[in-house]
Amino acid sequence: MREQILAAAEKRARVGGYNGFSFRDLAEDVGVKSSSVHYHFPTKADLGAALAHRYTEHAKARLGEPVGLSPEGATARVTLLFRDALLVEDRMCLCGLFGAERDALPPAVEAAVAGFFQMLLAFLGTSVGEGIPAAQLLAQLEGGLILARTLRDPALFDQACGIKLPTA
Repeated sequence: MREQILAAAEKRARVGGYNGFSFRDLAEDVGVKSSSVHYHFPTKADLGAALAHRYTEHAKARLGEPVGLSPEGATARVTLLFRDALLVEDRMCLCGLFGAERDALPPAVEAAVAGFFQMLLAFLGTSVGEGIPAAQLLAQLEGGLILARTLRDPALFDQACGIKLPTA
């Protein structure tokens, strides 16, 4: 049940942000009473922090271990993570969306969101590829995602991030 609640919360949060859903919405999505959601997550802060931790763990599992990975390989893996959010899932990055709402987040959620970005920065190291700072790459990926979703043009993600696609 806990995993179903987190999945429903992630789906809603990646569209409407932290304040874009209620426990009642999640109960309806999962087919339980609101009290069942509260049983697993006594407060929305508990739910939000668990959601950001889960999102971070899923990203970490998709990225794999960085040991022995070239800077270009690390860049490619992180870029694919964000590109899939757009092209496969048609969603925003959960922690990017929550990060934009930082001032409205409870401290536990803010800390969990920061953990996502710290994990990515550590995975990438200090620079990626041709001397591009890791923070610059993450800013390009988050910004490219926002631009492409806002203008409903996935090609803008590739343009913003400097991705060269093969031509036929």
